[in-house]
Amino acid sequence: MFKIPYFSLMKILMSASPNMHSISQFHQRTPAMCCCRQTQSGEKYSDPFKLGWRDLKGLYEDIRKELHISTRELKDMSEYYFDGKGKAFRPIIVVLMARACNIHHNNVREMQASQRSIALVAEMIHTATLVHDDVIDDASSRRGKHTVNKIWGEKKAVLAGDLILSAASVALARIGNTAVVSMLAQVIEDLVRGEFLQLGSKENENERFAHYLEKTFKKTASLIANSCKAVSVLGCPDPVVHEIAYQYGKNVGIAFQLIDDVLDFTSCSDQMGKPTSADLKLGIATGPVLFACQQFPEMNAMIMRRFSLPGDVDRARQYVLQSDGVQQTTYLAQQYCHKAVREIRKLRPSTERDALIQLSESVLTRDK
Repeated sequence: MFKIPYFSLMKILMSASPNMHSISQFHQRTPAMCCCRQTQSGEKYSDPFKLGWRDLKGLYEDIRKELHISTRELKDMSEYYFDGKGKAFRPIIVVLMARACNIHHNNVREMQASQRSIALVAEMIHTATLVHDDVIDDASSRRGKHTVNKIWGEKKAVLAGDLILSAASVALARIGNTAVVSMLAQVIEDLVRGEFLQLGSKENENERFAHYLEKTFKKTASLIANSCKAVSVLGCPDPVVHEIAYQYGKNVGIAFQLIDDVLDFTSCSDQMGKPTSADLKLGIATGPVLFACQQFPEMNAMIMRRFSLPGDVDRARQYVLQSDGVQQTTYLAQQYCHKAVREIRKLRPSTERDALIQLSESVLTRDK
């Protein structure tokens, strides 16, 4: 096995984890994570998505009401991705976290209307970023269909994304909790900063992975982390619980993106709903590429020129598939999921808490 120069960083991230040098052996001897038939609390297991959807009936109808647009074209653009065909991963986490925190605090399972509103706001912010990302990336497909920018043009797509963000801000302000407003405002700032981080490359090889993880947090995990914390604040006064919720969301969010980066190399376009190797084509070096770079140092030059020369994308993809990059990134995602599970287990046992455990584990096996 090759030596990883990011060892100091990895040691911090995985202090209680097996040595990353033995990753192949780890995968051979460690069974894959699987869903349990019974929760840790002894209650009959329910699918996390089915359990979460109990509080999300009418989610997309309610979002469309928040948009309340009279202009037909703008209405069609803004509602385009709210078609109910997605898994609503973020809203599911939010409502399960809300119930888990409520039960932990005073053994009340009911969710407050304000907590459900956070689920709507989270999905609206996420969708607005998808619209904007597709413009930045000049993407032609998303979730198996044409993107907003390809149908209506880039300028109108930007405005549609802005409109969704503004509607989310109005819904958030209506909740009336300044701490919660501040948390979700931080998400929007992180999204912008994360996009700027993605536009740059680090010349220092040892700084690249930290740069990548910071970008991953800001672009993906911040929304989940702060949304989880927001519903905990609305349902429980204990700062310890707020931190548990935040850390769970942060670690699940990072794991989710790491697996997404793996799928860009291992899944076909039909499974992903978008073209694979998309990040390489955009000049972005994700986890599998950064790990592969240790076995194939010639990739450093390609990373710095953002895979801009003819043949760079295909060569980089082959290097990744010939290396341990995919396995290393998957293993790192597992460690983040383990951290999320350790955090959420600190809450009082409940069906919702255990559904969050299963949800974090399902991140590792999605779309495979």
